[in-house]
Amino acid sequence: MLKINTKAPDFTLTSTNNTDYSLKKSLGKYVVIYFYPKDDTPGCTIEANDFNKLLPQFKKLNCEVFGISKDNLKSHDKFKEKYQLKFDLLSDEELTVLKKFKVWGKKKFMGREFMGILRTTFLIDKKGKILKIWENVKVKDHAKEVLETLKEIQK
Repeated sequence: MLKINTKAPDFTLTSTNNTDYSLKKSLGKYVVIYFYPKDDTPGCTIEANDFNKLLPQFKKLNCEVFGISKDNLKSHDKFKEKYQLKFDLLSDEELTVLKKFKVWGKKKFMGREFMGILRTTFLIDKKGKILKIWENVKVKDHAKEVLETLKEIQK
């Protein structure tokens, strides 16, 4: 697992705004990167909608929000459009970033074990350093907790 106070690995992924997004493009801003298992599933939809609702407050705090999963851009675009998400989703079909951030791992569901995305959120500072990591995220009120943490840090 990555550690707090270490530099977040830089990456470049294709974004739903049809450009490539690199973490280094966000230097000078705070960044929330949340990794989620799958577009348009119940937990992921709640999480996306909650971040979307709070987006204006994140923006006021000079913070960008990005969701990353291994879904392709077509799936991301549909998901973004269906719920009118105002932030970009990044596609990691090759699992490169998922592995860099150590969020690709063994999961258990209904007695089965399989490889998948471990729902994890990273808060990154203006210099690209990891300020906080939430592992095994429970989606209810998670976006609010991330926002509260950001407010505390900026005090």
